[in-house]
Amino acid sequence: MAGIVRRRSFGTLIAATHDGFEASGLPWVLSDSSESDSVLRGHLVRTNPLVSILGDNPRVLVTFEEMDAYISPSNYPTKATNPEVVPTWNYVAVHVHGRARLIDDVEWIRQGVSELTDHHELHRDEPWQLSDAPSDYVDRMLRGIIGVEVQVERWEGKGKLSQNRNEIDRSGVEEALSVNPMTVAMADRMRSLRAHEPRD
Repeated sequence: MAGIVRRRSFGTLIAATHDGFEASGLPWVLSDSSESDSVLRGHLVRTNPLVSILGDNPRVLVTFEEMDAYISPSNYPTKATNPEVVPTWNYVAVHVHGRARLIDDVEWIRQGVSELTDHHELHRDEPWQLSDAPSDYVDRMLRGIIGVEVQVERWEGKGKLSQNRNEIDRSGVEEALSVNPMTVAMADRMRSLRAHEPRD
């Protein structure tokens, strides 16, 4: 699950309020600790409504959606003999539960922004670094955000990869997804799941 969080990196922070919920999507850096002792680090613009909520060290949920795909009943070969099928959606996601705290320390925030930037610039021919921008401009930008850290208490893997269908239908879905560049990864994940399932 940590691998999905690191690959995806962008997750939705959700906190309960007296009136319901407040949520914001933001980029995260996951600590290198084990899953049982992990920390998510990110930042929020100071005007974000979550800032006033997170001051009390509340329990929060951070969701990371890795992939999803619409599944048509037409993808099931067995539909020819059993028309009792409906459309559905396959997906892979991680839900991270923990406690959040705000960190109002400009050097902590600078380090976090640098780590986040370095992570996403890693594969570029000429990676951009925080030091490439004028220092006074960077300082001004950093003053507009506040750090947020989530101490992970529980991980939940969520996924639907047509496990409820038989072997023939799952192969049909994989084949249909494999011809669409947007859903090839989903087909690959389905095949990987099937390869690791015990055989009767």
